[in-house]
Amino acid sequence: MSTVAGPTSAPEVPVARRRVLAWSLWDWGSSSWNAVIVSFVFGPYVVAGVVGDARPGGFTANTWLGISTAVAGLFIALIAPVTGQRSDAGGHRRRNLAIWSALVFLVMLAMFGVRDEPSYLWLALVLLAAGGIFNEFAGVSYNAMLPQVSTPASIGRVSGFGWSMGYFGGIFLLLICYFGFIAPQVGWFGVTNAGGLDIRAVAVFSAVWFLVFGSAVFFAVPEVAPGPAQRRVGIVDSYRLLVRDVRSLWHRDRNAVRFLVASALYRDGLAAVFSFGAILAVSVYGMAPATVLVFGVAANVVAALGALVLGRVEDVVGPKRIIMVSLVGLIVSCVVLLFVSGTTLFWVFGLALCLWVGPAQASSRSFLARIAPKGREGEMFGLYTTTGRAASFLAPALFAVFSALFSDRVGIVGIALVLAAGALAMTRVTPPRAAEHIAAPVS
Repeated sequence: MSTVAGPTSAPEVPVARRRVLAWSLWDWGSSSWNAVIVSFVFGPYVVAGVVGDARPGGFTANTWLGISTAVAGLFIALIAPVTGQRSDAGGHRRRNLAIWSALVFLVMLAMFGVRDEPSYLWLALVLLAAGGIFNEFAGVSYNAMLPQVSTPASIGRVSGFGWSMGYFGGIFLLLICYFGFIAPQVGWFGVTNAGGLDIRAVAVFSAVWFLVFGSAVFFAVPEVAPGPAQRRVGIVDSYRLLVRDVRSLWHRDRNAVRFLVASALYRDGLAAVFSFGAILAVSVYGMAPATVLVFGVAANVVAALGALVLGRVEDVVGPKRIIMVSLVGLIVSCVVLLFVSGTTLFWVFGLALCLWVGPAQASSRSFLARIAPKGREGEMFGLYTTTGRAASFLAPALFAVFSALFSDRVGIVGIALVLAAGALAMTRVTPPRAAEHIAAPVS
């Protein structure tokens, strides 16, 4: 595998700003799934509102959510690389993004049927698992479009801009849903909390949000050309082709394999920061549950600003340096949080922790886009998704081990260890060539 070619005698053609904006608006719109459905509104509603103290099948709602998430992760790990490979080969990247996005939209609409009764848990689990699968598959095609909306010189700040748009979109949507549906006794359209109607209405509103903002990319970003005829094969042969490509990747570009492994480790740590942040805020640092949503908004603002600012710096210094600096910042923040107490210090160092999450995520995406072979970005981002899923149990497992053996506070050590392992593995990864980082404006 070769990296993206460096400058040639031909001048580099800048990418139109409207194309960049249209692409990043999908990030803005799709934040409705991660921020509202999974993290702060619908997921907690399933645990506290739908199930409450009941134990369907002898398990708590958290256990059932863990099972459904694991099943969804297995499907994603097995199918994502082939999905990306087939979209590249057939020239269907934009079409596939539209299909998977439409399925996420329909899942969110269907969540209106989940009432606050334990018998609706099974519907909620199926919808959350299905939506998670569809959203990940959509992300494979979306991330693969990054080289289509950027140049080698601007890819870092375009990726950072997209990540920041996702964070800001989640912030605005959370605030709108909170003040429009959740906080008032009678919200917009006469919605109340009877039967969980306020949360179910939020799911529908989030679906409309995704439809409105996520559609621009389909009008502004062109479809890719089909790949070579020999790569346009059936589903079974796609898996054979995938095995052959992975073997070839190992023999020809072990640096790319090392990056996939390293990023799988530290991305698991990044996910754990947001997964366990709210739990630690309440159980260890004394934050009131009602304040957690406010902290979540602030955390997204900080992460967005970090991605936006350091995305521009990346185009000068390269993605590996941004990733390494971010990982060191994350590890240091984790260590400090081990020894501080109280909500004030958690606000300071908890937000410091979040500051580095956005840049690490954005630079990881641009790093892979820089080294992916032209025309096979979808396949590479499918592998990126799969390797990330393969390691997704590490940080939660280590957090649980340290928390069970010592305390919830010491559970932070588990997250820090995964981040450190990823940083150590990243030291063996060679960055893309410096010539790819010569600044050029996106016009």
